Amino acid sequence: MTDISRLLNRPEHLAIPPRLVVFDWDGTLADSTGRIVTAFQEALTSVDHPPLPDESIRGIIGLSLANAIAELFPEGEGHFREALAQAYHRCYFANEEPVALYPEAEALLKALAETGCLIAVATGKSRRGLDRALAQTGTADYFHHTLTAEETRSKPHPEMLEGILDFTGSQPTETWMVGDTDFDLLMARNAGTHAIGITHGAHPRERLAAARPDWLIERLAQLHDGAWQPTEPNQRAAV
Repeated sequence: MTDISRLLNRPEHLAIPPRLVVFDWDGTLADSTGRIVTAFQEALTSVDHPPLPDESIRGIIGLSLANAIAELFPEGEGHFREALAQAYHRCYFANEEPVALYPEAEALLKALAETGCLIAVATGKSRRGLDRALAQTGTADYFHHTLTAEETRSKPHPEMLEGILDFTGSQPTETWMVGDTDFDLLMARNAGTHAIGITHGAHPRERLAAARPDWLIERLAQLHDGAWQPTEPNQRAAV
């Protein structure tokens, strides 16, 4: 292990830089868990349901909206679930304040792109929601591929990550999946990729650790030590 790897506490088996890094969006690159919780609470009010504990809502972030509602309301009738989903979309998109990235996010994306690393997004968001967030943050061109829960099966099923592997021609062993929920980490395990959890998002450290990640980090900057060398001249590619 290099001196810088020791400094960053990187596990020995992750000493070789990845060919592909796949990021979750909400709570991983974007500091957006609070606005999701707020929109969900507003949606509950609009369908005449009492609010839930914020932690309960944070616990389902990362799932598709349908799966998240089913997790929170396993006995809920179909018309209630559909009404709540529609209300959530209305409340979420009514907030026109631009999405904020975590402070180190764009510098990390730039650094990874400069090394020739492929970069992708795997998210439980809707396609509309992700595209709006990418436009607001000006980061779309960093990503070689993006997939949402509307286009594949929800996390933790591996289909979303496997679709990105197929598109980029990458192998699981040369891929890092980075996320702030155990759904991200379990999806990575199910797809055979390396699983890296970050603690600044929706799920607490203890829950992430229980999913047995390869590496548990506190800051995005830990993912790049400044010493990687380009492997091939990849260009920033639009989604």
